[in-house]
Amino acid sequence: MGYNCVVLIKQVPDTKRVTGEAMNPDGTVNRAALPAIFNPEDLYAVELALEIRDRFGGGKVTVITMGPPAACEALRQALYRGADEVVLVTDRRAAASDTLATSYILSCAVRKCGQVDVVLCGRQAIDGDTAQVGPQLAEKLNLPQVTYVEQLQDIKDGVVRIRRNVGNGYEIVEGRLPMLLTVLDTAGHPRPAAARRLMKYKKARAKLELEAAVTAEMPNATAEGKATEVARRLADLQNRGLIIHQWNLDDIKADLQWCGRDGSPTKVHRIQSVILTGKGHKGILPTDEGVAELVTELIEDHTIS
Repeated sequence: MGYNCVVLIKQVPDTKRVTGEAMNPDGTVNRAALPAIFNPEDLYAVELALEIRDRFGGGKVTVITMGPPAACEALRQALYRGADEVVLVTDRRAAASDTLATSYILSCAVRKCGQVDVVLCGRQAIDGDTAQVGPQLAEKLNLPQVTYVEQLQDIKDGVVRIRRNVGNGYEIVEGRLPMLLTVLDTAGHPRPAAARRLMKYKKARAKLELEAAVTAEMPNATAEGKATEVARRLADLQNRGLIIHQWNLDDIKADLQWCGRDGSPTKVHRIQSVILTGKGHKGILPTDEGVAELVTELIEDHTIS
């Protein structure tokens, strides 16, 4: 039988390198100023989807990301690990989408995939840390959800048994598919890229990537000549199973009033780059008198009360 899984991933800026220079005046991140990486917890969501396919009778794993053409690199990483199909949702009209607009756009993309048994997301993305997109997506798709998943124990007759983290322990829950899961980074170990798949899928491209390549290689060609060359390359990739599907907001039948900045009720009021600096240090003797002196000083400084 098998189960069809859709995994939502995100290419994110490496937040370990965020500085004041990496922020735009409007409070958004200047992604071009930072190296981009595969959102860490999304790797675990991809691994869980591959596990479902491998353990429970096949099915299909489709990986979707929303972003600029550069996000195709994350999709190739998913192909290297075993994804069956990948999709780039890209449209300038989706720029500056907050979690509400993003979840709406992704819900339209999931619906375009047809019959889906399991939708998976990482618990949260490191560039926002909101953990909102997964639950909002479940609401828009009218799906039951299980968050903080750390192990999928079994699927039988369309009923899934899951262990989820509850902070100071875990609980076992059951539910009937279709369902949305948000996955923790304690859910197993993501498999590495397979060498054979890497050699094959490193040539996978989306249409926008081909257009950029043709423009660079054929700067003096006419617009018609460039379009013909792009169409030829697309057909070749399609025949070799190396296509990265590319959808815009019209392709997924999204209502534009719920997309991009206009569809985003969250606004950035102010940004601030905080730099912590030390002003020297004071030694405390490891005695009862030393600790008492420290506590007295902290109280006087109103550090503690």
